[in-house]
Amino acid sequence: MALRSALAVLAISIIAAPVSAQDLVPGAYIPAPVGINVISLVGSVNKGDVTFDPVLPIDDGRATIFGSAVSFGRSFSFAGRYANAGVGVPIVRGHLNGLVAGQFMEATRLGVADVQARIAVNLYGARAMTLKEFAQYRQSTILAIGLGVSIPVGRYDSSKFINIGTNRWAFRPELGFSRRRGHWTFEGDVGMVVFTDNTNFVNGGLRQQAPVVTFQGHLIYNIRSGYWIAFDANFWHGGRVTTNGVPGTEEQHNSRVGATLAVPFGRQQWRFAFSGGAHTRLGGDFLSFGVSYSYAWW
Repeated sequence: MALRSALAVLAISIIAAPVSAQDLVPGAYIPAPVGINVISLVGSVNKGDVTFDPVLPIDDGRATIFGSAVSFGRSFSFAGRYANAGVGVPIVRGHLNGLVAGQFMEATRLGVADVQARIAVNLYGARAMTLKEFAQYRQSTILAIGLGVSIPVGRYDSSKFINIGTNRWAFRPELGFSRRRGHWTFEGDVGMVVFTDNTNFVNGGLRQQAPVVTFQGHLIYNIRSGYWIAFDANFWHGGRVTTNGVPGTEEQHNSRVGATLAVPFGRQQWRFAFSGGAHTRLGGDFLSFGVSYSYAWW
């Protein structure tokens, strides 16, 4: 039973990761036995400044955003390699204020955001294993690929500049790497977020966005099975916006740093995460705190 609980905790990495370039998601490539199911509940608070592209008439923006989500994931075998897939449904409540065309205004939004889905396959270092086989496995080097998708079903009103939904698809292919030595694991990935067009931006306008290149790295100290702390950092660049044929004058050139603590309880796990903006040129410069609860079974 102790072995089963420890293995279940390892499987908590099977959650749907957001497709945003701002993600800090340690443990995304930790392997597990096939046939593990995971359900997760997530809550977060984000507060700070928002810098909009100059093409929008919004200055001195500040926002407080409360987010929650429920996700489900499962591990499986893909051509004999370890793989996992997940889907998450977020709900967001946000309050934003700032100067719109020189006048102070504020707005509150509440509703379902765009659904997030992700699939990942380990190409090297972790074949598909049964529970018994996994008990003998010792992680070394892992190479993996993943694809995240943002599905545009979130609440959207084309008469407003600020919305919860994006009214466009987003795709994030990524290449991941993980290397464990003793209690330490170094993990990182490089990816790109590609967007379709929003063809109904502010009363029928057209909003296009160039791809965003993303880098992410984590240094994880494994205290014991399923119990670890991670130091996280990322960087993303690009994403110039074109509105109704007029290119934006700025593009994103941002980074975040943070830390994550994972605490197991049998087949359950709690995660506590904190992060802040290290450098923000365009977008949200938030202090963020998040908590998640996960339960695994097979």
